[in-house]
This record gives sequence, structure tokens and C-alpha cells, in this order.
Amino acid sequence: MRCPLRTSQARSPDVEPAVGAGRAAIGFAVGIVCFVAILLVFGVREIAATLAVAGSGLLLVAAYHVVPLVADALGWWVLLDRRERPSVLVAVRARWVGEAVNSLLPVMQIGGAVVRAQVLARAGLDATLAWASVAVSVTVLVATQVVFTCLGLAVLLVHVGGGDLGIVVAVGTAVMALAVAAFVVVQRRGLFAGLGGGVERLLGRRDAWRVAERGAAIDARVRELYSDRRKLAASGAWHLAGWILGAGETWLALRFLGHPIDWTTAITIESLGEAVRTVSFPVPAGLGVQEGGFVLIGGLFGLTPGVSVALSLAKRVRELALGVPGLVVWQLESAASAVASRRAKAGEPPVP
Repeated sequence: MRCPLRTSQARSPDVEPAVGAGRAAIGFAVGIVCFVAILLVFGVREIAATLAVAGSGLLLVAAYHVVPLVADALGWWVLLDRRERPSVLVAVRARWVGEAVNSLLPVMQIGGAVVRAQVLARAGLDATLAWASVAVSVTVLVATQVVFTCLGLAVLLVHVGGGDLGIVVAVGTAVMALAVAAFVVVQRRGLFAGLGGGVERLLGRRDAWRVAERGAAIDARVRELYSDRRKLAASGAWHLAGWILGAGETWLALRFLGHPIDWTTAITIESLGEAVRTVSFPVPAGLGVQEGGFVLIGGLFGLTPGVSVALSLAKRVRELALGVPGLVVWQLESAASAVASRRAKAGEPPVP
């Protein structure tokens, strides 16, 4: 007869972080190899010279990113009732910190949403609503990315013609749309309760029943948010605006790099580049994959590989310029929250 204690030990939760860390390490190693190979193949000097042309303009590109970031934050904010909404500044800070985590840490684009919900809960938003609203917002964000990708692909097809590419485009877009639809169905049928059940099986009922219970409460809030179509439409409008405004970053970067393009070309490069970044989520920060994608996409519009790689690196400068401060803010807030929690448990008065 199998001992229950041994069974729970064999499925210790420590195994999952180890497996996740191993996958992240493999993805990071693959990304580093691809990244270095691209730099060597297309010429480090040429790429560096192109970046040097932009100079301080790269900082303006980084500063501009605040515009689509605010639009995305508002895409979450409008999902909430007026009486439950935090300030817009809280929404922007949570979006900023979550993006920093996704951009600079090996979290496979999931950790950012988790951190974002935690930041919102620490700011005073009901934790159940924080998790539910972030889940719905991320779903709407990905759904609008499908629309944005279709827009970019339409411009691309006009530029290079149809044929086999049109079939590939149609199939790829359909797969993305089906994935979003499937995720919505899973959420409406009890995603978080199911996750709570998984934790319950890992840790045992005594340790995890509250997790499963909270999961059911989050699922109820998710269904409530999906029932308000007016707010969903407003969220979708803001998120789509964020994607389109993000194309301004590409337009601005290439102008500073000495290779100006028109707005429709910027939308195509941005939409397809973001799609490549999304599907390369197993590789931390899409390292190497993003650069290769920009080389292929930029080549369709007459950009040399050196310029395309420089464009990708300009975006990475932005990720560092905004992401590193975001990680610092996250750590400081987490430390302050931990100290406050310990003081509360010890019965000490809060620090003024």
C-alpha cells in the first residue's frame, strides 16, 4: 500500500520551480547563442555604427513608450466599476512593474501578470478583483493583438502580394484567434478553481483548501467582468490603441537611426515583431528571436540586416531604461510590504 505522506513528498512543490528554472535556463542559453550569432553574422561594427547615429534619440524612444503603456493601463482600469477603481497612477505603476518583470526576468510572460495583481492588491484593491481583472485584461490584450497582427499582415500582403503567404497568414491568424477563444472558455468555466485544485493535489487538502476556495471566488469575478460587454469593448479599444501607438516607437526609432519609414510600414513591422516576440515566450526576453524576426520583416521593406538588428537593440535599450527602475520599485514595495506584515503579526505599530 502506498503511503500518502510519501506520495505528497514525491510531488513536492519544490519540484515545479526547479523544472521551471531548468526550462528558463535552456531558453536563455538558446537565446544567447542566437543573439551572439546574429551580431557576428551581420556585423557588430555596422550595428554599433547604426546605433551611434541615434545617440540620445534612444532615450526619447524609451520615453515615448510611456504613451502606449498608459493606454494599456487604462485598458485594465476601465474594466472596474467607478467605486472600485484605484487611481490611474496606481494602474500605470502596476502595468509598468509587470512589464518590467516580463521584459527582464525569465518568467515566460506569466510572472508579469502575477506581479501586477500583487501590486494592485498591495495598493488596496480587493485581491480577488485584482487577480480576476488582470486575467481578463491580459486576455483582451492578446485578443486585440490578434486584430493588430491582422492589420499589419494586411499591409504586408498589399506590399509583397498574396499567394502562399496569404494562406500562412490566414492559418496563423486563425490559430491565434482560436487560442484566445479557448482561453476565454477556460476562464469562464473555472480556470482559477482548477488551478486551486491542482495546488490542492500537490499540497494536500489541509494546506490548500483556501487556495481552491479563493480560486472559485476569482472565477466568479472573472465571469462578472466578462458579462459587462460595454466595459469589455472599452478595454479592447484602449488596448488596441496601445498596440497602434506602440508602432510610433518603431517609427521614431528608425527615424533616429537614419532610416525613416511611413506610418503603415511602422505598423506592419511593429505588429509582426510583437507577434514574433509573443510566440517566442519560452526564450527569456525573446533574446535572439526578436532580432532574427526583425531581420526577416525589415528585409521585406528594404531595411538592411544591420538596421533591423539596431532597431531591435533600440527596443532593448528602452526595456532596460524603463525596466530596471520598474524592478527596483517592485523590490522596494515588496520589502516594505514584508516588513509591514511582520510588524502586524508581532503586534508592533506601523512605521509612520
